[in-house]
Amino acid sequence: MKNTITMLALFISMAFYGQSHSVLGKWKTIDDETGKAKSIVEIYERSGKIYGKIIDIIDVDKKKSVCTECSGEEKNKPVMGLVIIKGLKKDGKEYNSGKILDPTTGKQYKCFLALDGNDKLKVRGYIGVSLFGRTQTWNRVK
Repeated sequence: MKNTITMLALFISMAFYGQSHSVLGKWKTIDDETGKAKSIVEIYERSGKIYGKIIDIIDVDKKKSVCTECSGEEKNKPVMGLVIIKGLKKDGKEYNSGKILDPTTGKQYKCFLALDGNDKLKVRGYIGVSLFGRTQTWNRVK
């Protein structure tokens, strides 16, 4: 019985340890220009690639907004529920080779993600090479 309880406790603690050292989970997006929280994005894995979907919008007045500036299948879709991070692959400690959508402007950028500690995520969107872009720091939602 003691061994079973010990193994169970070890398994649970390793699951939490693994989750905190991963980009998977819920993240509060912070606008790099204003410093204000904008939304909650859930980052998940599907078929070995990383995706991120807006699951909550902080500003109550913007909760029902649609992506009027987007093109393709995202055009005029509700921002809530929109998949904004698509197809990232793990490359060492970073995730790259995917795209990120800015629902405010409708523009898509190349993207990479990197953990900064356990509870901060550096999200960089760029055009061409990563030198031409901007970085936001998102905070893990506990």
